[in-house]
Amino acid sequence: MQLGPYTLTSPVFLAPMAGITDKPFRQLCRSMGAGLVVSEMTTSEPHLRNSHKTRLRLDHKGETGPVSVQIAGTDPVKMADAAKFNVTQGAHIIDINMGCPAKKVCSVAAGSALMKDEKKVAAILQAVVSAVDVPVTLKIRTGWDQENKNAPGIAHIAEDCGIQMLSMHGRTRTDAYKGEAEYETIAKVKQQISIPLVANGDITSALKAKQVMQLTGADAIMIGRGAQGNPWIFREINHYLKTGEMLAVPEQEERVHLIENHLVDLYNFYGKQRGAQIARKHINWYSQKCTYINDEQRLGFRKHINSIKEANQQLKEVITFFNNPNNIKTINRSIAA
Repeated sequence: MQLGPYTLTSPVFLAPMAGITDKPFRQLCRSMGAGLVVSEMTTSEPHLRNSHKTRLRLDHKGETGPVSVQIAGTDPVKMADAAKFNVTQGAHIIDINMGCPAKKVCSVAAGSALMKDEKKVAAILQAVVSAVDVPVTLKIRTGWDQENKNAPGIAHIAEDCGIQMLSMHGRTRTDAYKGEAEYETIAKVKQQISIPLVANGDITSALKAKQVMQLTGADAIMIGRGAQGNPWIFREINHYLKTGEMLAVPEQEERVHLIENHLVDLYNFYGKQRGAQIARKHINWYSQKCTYINDEQRLGFRKHINSIKEANQQLKEVITFFNNPNNIKTINRSIAA
């Protein structure tokens, strides 16, 4: 699909996820076939731009384009300024967050809380689109709650304001991530707008991806939690959409090699100490997606690996475990001794 001057090579995108879609994970998912990867949400508050966390989120060195950066906030002027600032830092696409259900975001009327105020939505979108010469996209939910699914109205506002692509998660703000995503509202919106629409929510397999595209008529799909511990999902979905055939799961050797490279990238990006801390959640997700690892092995290793603070030791024991999960017994015995 086309997004402004950019031809996206795959209709399978990586959703922005705070604390997860950092540069190492974005690059990994892109290498697995993601057609577009969106950064972690960055604040529009200018006084926070020099924080260490924000500087890391603004680091796009070495990334292949197009680089999509998500911004969040409630003030149209600050959002416009944030968009311009991120373009100077290397953003090729600006994505506006009106879909995050997190309390700390919605408590300040940002994220999906903005869907309650359609006038403010229009003001923010107009300000950001007018401020930059790059494509501006928008991420929303189906509405505020089950009684107020106003996504169709927001979608019309977005198109009128010059938004070039709309992504929709199939839940309301009050749903958070509970229950199952619904796609009827996404399909309804697709029928009413002419800009590309991306469907998001509960897409965890190639089969589900195709079903959602057929149900909604969406131009693309966006993978969030389904990519955690399973970056191969982009390759699998692309293959299925092109051929109708299911791709075999990765061989153990490839899986271990990818996990190793991902951890090394985290150490290099964050530094060894912080990188080892961040790696723990990814290690757990990888173990959950490995069919040759049982629950007992997984739980035992998770407890063990979370106690390790040194990156080199963490990497060594991760490689040992994923090559042979039975080694958890040896590891535990050596610690006890």
